Amino acid sequence: MEVCPFRGIRYNQGIVGGLAQVICPPYDVITPEQQKLYYEKNDYNAIRLEYPLTDSSQQSAVSSNDKYNRAANTFKQWLKQGILQIDGVSSFYLHDHYFDYLGKKRMRRGLIARVKLEPWGNGIYPHEETFSKAKDDRLQLMRACRANFSPLFSLYQDSEQKIASILAEASQAKPIMSFNPSPLTGESQGGGGEKHVVWAITAPELQQQIKRSLATQPLYVADGHHRYETALAYQQEFARRANTIGRILDKSIEFAPKAHYIMMELVDFSDPGLVVLPIHRLVRGISPSVLAKLRKQLENFFILESVPLKADSCLAVLGLESQSLVVLKPRQDVSLGAMMHGNRSKVYRSLAISLLNHVILDKVLSGAKDLDIVYVVSATEAYQQIKEGKYQLAFLLDSPQPKVVKVIADAKDRMPRKSTYFYPKLPAGLIINPLD
Repeated sequence: MEVCPFRGIRYNQGIVGGLAQVICPPYDVITPEQQKLYYEKNDYNAIRLEYPLTDSSQQSAVSSNDKYNRAANTFKQWLKQGILQIDGVSSFYLHDHYFDYLGKKRMRRGLIARVKLEPWGNGIYPHEETFSKAKDDRLQLMRACRANFSPLFSLYQDSEQKIASILAEASQAKPIMSFNPSPLTGESQGGGGEKHVVWAITAPELQQQIKRSLATQPLYVADGHHRYETALAYQQEFARRANTIGRILDKSIEFAPKAHYIMMELVDFSDPGLVVLPIHRLVRGISPSVLAKLRKQLENFFILESVPLKADSCLAVLGLESQSLVVLKPRQDVSLGAMMHGNRSKVYRSLAISLLNHVILDKVLSGAKDLDIVYVVSATEAYQQIKEGKYQLAFLLDSPQPKVVKVIADAKDRMPRKSTYFYPKLPAGLIINPLD
């Protein structure tokens, strides 16, 4: 992979004041309520670029598309006014992300870089399926703004710790930013305590070492599959335009060379701060007759065991029994893998999320025509939703190991949608990557 430094765009702290007030999470974890709160938090909050509001007073398709134009106009205005400024020299950006999780303080180290786009399988590998609706939204925003406001999260293997030693050297310099963000109420999953420290790596010799070390490393997208596929579509649009004009002029033409790259934050698989959480499923819309027979049907495929609510498990159900968690263990006399259509890898067939999707949702609950599924990261929230009767069942999954991401990707397979949640999310607005 071609990994390059770039001239990032950053907030002018002399104008906006504290950076804690202007960054926000990426679009895909922001609820409509949080979206409005980020708008109110600060006039310069990156929510206006990353996830612009739709004008609620207008219902036409034209007005819904207007939010992308408003984001583009805001971006241009902030650049013109000096609220956002482009760095004078190309840099790699070293990002130390401090946070609390399960009562422990952790730190995850990442390298923010511009990475040349390649088709899936050419040095870059996915591990999850994607939703087409999310890709359309991101493509329209990219067309309008011509920038990446938040980095993709990708993983690499630094087995000899060569890159780690380079980054350790770079972290001895003075950082270009250091601040503690102020999350919205209820936003933090693992306890908060976040802090961001960022350095600009501008020394040519260090940049060359980083480029050489990463050139032979495959990259695995952890978070940002939609944005990567969006960037590929954006790249293809420019390539088609260049080919059309090139044929007319009878010569080679290239538009927007920066459109062939995307911003990523690269993290080592062995980083001690790498936390991957499961994404649980809340389900409702099951008729009483289907629900009454559910336990008996599950016994055709699983051994059911009732355990205390706080017990750990790989696949369990809340709501099947009062005040108990029902653990599902695959029966050895039934070939559950045979129920998974397509040429699936061995590791895919063994995943709890695969058993949930193919055996329980697709087969056991196939008669529930109006099934409504919602994704939540917090098991506590899932329990509360069941307790309050808002959902009938909660399927709880265990935390996937980072190595599973690599094994699935190396097998040229993909986990089901919404299988992993890399915590904490990378912020939008920390570094912006211009595409023109």
